[in-house]
Amino acid sequence: MKKKSKVLRVFTSSVSIGLLKGQLKYMKQQGMDVCVASGEPFNIIDIAAAQEEVEAFKLKHLTRPVSIVQDFLALFEMARLIRKIKPDIIHTHTPKAGTVGMLAAWITRVPIRLHTVAGMPLLVHKGIKRRILNFVERTTYMCATKVYPNSHALKDIIIKEKLAPAHKLDVLANGSSNGINTDYFSPSHFTNKETGKLREELNISKSDFVFIFVGRLVRDKGVNELISAFSRLKAQNIKLLLIGTFEEELDPLLPETLHEIKNNQNIISLGWQDDVRPYYAISDALVFPSYREGFPNVVMQAGAMGLPSIVTDINGCNEIIIEKENGVIISPQNKEQLYDAMLYFLENIEEVQRMAKNSRGLITVRYEQHIVWEAVLKEYQKLKKTDDE
Repeated sequence: MKKKSKVLRVFTSSVSIGLLKGQLKYMKQQGMDVCVASGEPFNIIDIAAAQEEVEAFKLKHLTRPVSIVQDFLALFEMARLIRKIKPDIIHTHTPKAGTVGMLAAWITRVPIRLHTVAGMPLLVHKGIKRRILNFVERTTYMCATKVYPNSHALKDIIIKEKLAPAHKLDVLANGSSNGINTDYFSPSHFTNKETGKLREELNISKSDFVFIFVGRLVRDKGVNELISAFSRLKAQNIKLLLIGTFEEELDPLLPETLHEIKNNQNIISLGWQDDVRPYYAISDALVFPSYREGFPNVVMQAGAMGLPSIVTDINGCNEIIIEKENGVIISPQNKEQLYDAMLYFLENIEEVQRMAKNSRGLITVRYEQHIVWEAVLKEYQKLKKTDDE
């Protein structure tokens, strides 16, 4: 009997495993021996592994903050795990897991060393910190045998910054790390009665135009600009839904932004929601003015739910959204353009409705989940066959 290829997927935080929901289980069903390793929170890795039906390993020294001592311990811990389970393929996600995992895999001579790039924090930094982050990224890519930016724009950035040679880089399928479950994210799950009831509970009238933002409520997501632009809109029949949590220590919002969120009656901040679909279902448009992304799930989710989007001209967003087809693209960190775009949506309802009709179809044909899963599986199979030869 032919031996199954063993694949180890590595994440810095076990929370990130959820971004690949369904993919690990699919790989196992297709004949791969899949296991996963990550840092804390460890209760989540147990839940995720059970859902995906894969074996899980806990890396107690792998943490998000930079710590020379902890990072060296994580490197040794990772190398020990690799020697123990002997994977044919190691595939890392998130920056810290990428550096530690690829370096450990290179040291232990894992034949196939893969890293997915789903966003680059270095893009918003300058000076000495930028140079340090550039060095770390180059180290990760040097140790990898293949690197997968999850958008074409991100691939171009990596080449432009000379972080890795072009021959090492590939964008699988049409981009995205996991695609989108278009059966799950579908407006068909919600009746007019259900959406009407939720709007009533949130004090949203039938005539209100509802903008929605989904994500962490932090500076890097453009929330300061969003609140500033929204507060200038004089229409009375508008609402803004904020779905997400604040990060007061890591990336706090401006005091005036927090004051506006708290005191503007047209802004409804709902915190973290396990199921965001009902809130997409009662909204008219997504606003996502982020400074940087890999390949944003939020924009795909909103599109699959039939919403047009206002996004910034950054990698991922500018590939999902086609100007005036399923949304509008503006410059990052530009509250004037954001205000103009939101005003355009309010004043051109027929155009918004036309873009809304296009939105779901443009997601399903390009980013349906199984398209991405099959591309990853074929890549594993191709690389393993080449290695065997």
